[in-house]
Amino acid sequence: MKRSSIAAALMAAAGAASAQSSVTLFGIIDATVEHGSASGAGSTSSTQLTNSGYNSSRIGLRGTEDLGGGLAASFWLEGGLGNDDGTAGGAIATGNQGVTTSGGSLNFNRRSTVSLAGRWGELRLGRDYSPSYWNLTNFDPFGANGVGTTLGLAGAVAAGMTTAGTAGVQMRASNSVGYFLPENLGGFYGQGMAYMGENTQNGSATQNDGRGLGLRLGYKRGPLDVAAAWQRTDFAQSATTGNFRTWNVGAQWDLGLARLMAQYGQDDRESLTELHGRQWLVGALVPVGAGELRASYSSYRVDENNGAADPHAQKLALGYVHNLSKRTAVYATVARVTNSNGSAIALGGATYGTGVTNGTSTGYDLGIRHSF
Repeated sequence: MKRSSIAAALMAAAGAASAQSSVTLFGIIDATVEHGSASGAGSTSSTQLTNSGYNSSRIGLRGTEDLGGGLAASFWLEGGLGNDDGTAGGAIATGNQGVTTSGGSLNFNRRSTVSLAGRWGELRLGRDYSPSYWNLTNFDPFGANGVGTTLGLAGAVAAGMTTAGTAGVQMRASNSVGYFLPENLGGFYGQGMAYMGENTQNGSATQNDGRGLGLRLGYKRGPLDVAAAWQRTDFAQSATTGNFRTWNVGAQWDLGLARLMAQYGQDDRESLTELHGRQWLVGALVPVGAGELRASYSSYRVDENNGAADPHAQKLALGYVHNLSKRTAVYATVARVTNSNGSAIALGGATYGTGVTNGTSTGYDLGIRHSF
């Protein structure tokens, strides 16, 4: 009887522990046939099977442990997948937020965090999305994926706002400490993030490279969702690098028949030849039966303080997603970008000929997405 009682107690304790903890395997497999073409002499077109045309392909593990008293600990490990060629991982930021390649091995480049949460909010440590990036993806009908992606992301890269280690709009930050507001604030939400470059403090001009701070505050109640974000990343000043600052605001209004979206933002790079970028987007998501129409018009302009022309690009994107089930969807997207004043943004892997600017480019995505 004593042994039976002990065994029963152990089984009950094990059951209670398992009830308080959970680990989940999750992921998305998104395969895309993508085509791009560009105008002008010497320009090239491209047709390829790629990934992440609708949602970013990924695989991950996440888990939560109930610590009692409203306190919980959790972890999140998520890595990118190249399901078109069987690769995993992808680009990942080093300590100073520069970009290196993974060498093809699986790494958790998308998110790698451990956190503690309670009624007071959530404290999250590791590699995570940056506050300024959230608005650009949440208020973009194409969710920052595929040829329809807002020029607020693609434009900064292609129009000269990026050099090694000074990404225009930093999607993620390594070595970060983040705080998220609790959910019971009457519709208000927000986050703060500080991240470290982790360079040796030796008095050099680059000792603070990659150090940064970001903030985001929003309000969501009924049909309205609006948020603003600001972020700064430190880099030593030179002809091509310097501190990077960005801010943006975004909003969504759900009319029932459609969700209207808009965003506006500015970027500043404090290099010796300062660059200032301005972006905006208007768009909509329209339910149609089991699917959804997507549309957006975005713009990006670089204001240069060196007397040069101000590169400017505009993009129109249209798409449709048809849900075959809760986890599986097929989709198609077409986008066209028009460049002026020396801009040379191309879509879908297309390239312009040497010295060709002010051209046009068209991109297509046709794919299937399955989540698990």
